[in-house]
Amino acid sequence: MDIVIRSAREADLEAAGRVTVEAFVGDGYTSPESQYVDLLRDAGRRSREAELLVAVDAAQGRVLGCVTFAVGGTEWADIATPGEGEIRMLATAAAARGRGVGEALVRAALARSRELGLAGMAFSTRPDMKAAHRIYERVGFRRTPERDWAPYPGMDLMVYSMVF
Repeated sequence: MDIVIRSAREADLEAAGRVTVEAFVGDGYTSPESQYVDLLRDAGRRSREAELLVAVDAAQGRVLGCVTFAVGGTEWADIATPGEGEIRMLATAAAARGRGVGEALVRAALARSRELGLAGMAFSTRPDMKAAHRIYERVGFRRTPERDWAPYPGMDLMVYSMVF
């Protein structure tokens, strides 16, 4: 299966939201009752206010995964400084896992950071998101424990970063 990574189009938004909710709620990272689910589902907002990259099946055009990309210092960046890019809400459809979708999306975000002339990337991840950690480390990101943080008590986040 050939995968194409590109900016999300209007026709991709519903599927991108569905895939994101599937990944976060379906994998047990987010409670179905959480208000965060609304943010995960709202791919249109992410597309308007940041950049939403999608992975699509080249033959069928079906959305296989997505990631939100933001420049540090903007509304969608949690941890990146203004000279860094940040990824948020990396998600791959359950049926597309193990095919390189997540890694392709991370590499596309890296390319976007370099294209914008940023100095690197930094982003947060939950300690239990082990499959994502393997992707980040394979691509060359390193743990940056001195930047770890918690948006609220009990939600401890780990930071990965890369300097170009």
